[in-house]
Amino acid sequence: MKIGKIPGKKLEEIILNKISFKRDDVLLHAGLGEDSAVVDLQGGLLAISSDPITGTAQNAGYLAVHVACNDLAAVGAEPIGIQVILLLPANIEEAEITQLMQEIIETAASIGVEVLGGHTEILSLVSKPIVCITAVGRIKNNNYVSSSASLPGDDILITKGVGIEGTYILANDYPDLLKEKGISQATIDKALKYKDKISVLKEGLLAAEYGVHAMHDVTEGGLYGALEELSQAANVGFELYLDQLPVSQETREITQALGIDPAGLISSGSLLITVPEGDELIRILQEEGIFASKIGVITKGDKSIIRQGKKEVFYWSNKDELWRLME
Repeated sequence: MKIGKIPGKKLEEIILNKISFKRDDVLLHAGLGEDSAVVDLQGGLLAISSDPITGTAQNAGYLAVHVACNDLAAVGAEPIGIQVILLLPANIEEAEITQLMQEIIETAASIGVEVLGGHTEILSLVSKPIVCITAVGRIKNNNYVSSSASLPGDDILITKGVGIEGTYILANDYPDLLKEKGISQATIDKALKYKDKISVLKEGLLAAEYGVHAMHDVTEGGLYGALEELSQAANVGFELYLDQLPVSQETREITQALGIDPAGLISSGSLLITVPEGDELIRILQEEGIFASKIGVITKGDKSIIRQGKKEVFYWSNKDELWRLME
């Protein structure tokens, strides 16, 4: 099979459709576009999510914590703790393991999250560390948000911009390549600061409290992948205003130099939100220092993009631009 996330229809066919047993106290089950589960503990709602980090060599612990906790934020949950699984190559040094784990602990503590436990193992089957984190969180007032509740007519909002995590990874892991392609050190230095934009906890909890229909964090596959998963979860279509996407100067320079599409680039740090008449939520988020913009609308059926005033059929290759570049 191809490298990267398994496409939605194939995932449903070979994995999700096999899950037949469902408990009444599980409110949000495994499904297309749903990155967290929600469980009713008869006294509060618990959210659970798991994510790996495999596409970067540096700061993997930092990214792993935020990516897992971002999934909780996308259902309106406040993260409480994480379980950590480290699958490590045989040639790793003890000092490297210590550094990786310290990074995880410090990152978790910075957002008020405890490391609850986990599993660490050395394997001959891996060539570099794989970090898998399961995050658990609490949902206040039993008010959770799913990816499957989008309705036709909803505005589609995105926070911060597109390609955030991918821009950081490219600057962090491939600075020499970027310089070869004509990217200045000043641009690389600015892109390295995108590390501080990775969390969506603040906007996720604000949007959930506001009362949005749906949220989805923008991870592998970028905006295209997140829109595809959200639309599959809710069985809706969308119009994406391609010319209105918020692309930062650093992301634009780097993606143009590498010949990749910023809207298809992994983007933890961006939160996709659908809500009726999104202008008020945009104002609230911006008052809290979070940039947000309207990039489209949910429709009943077709998936399309609007480019220079012309409607085109939406097509996505099901491969993140970072994976395409690495190959």
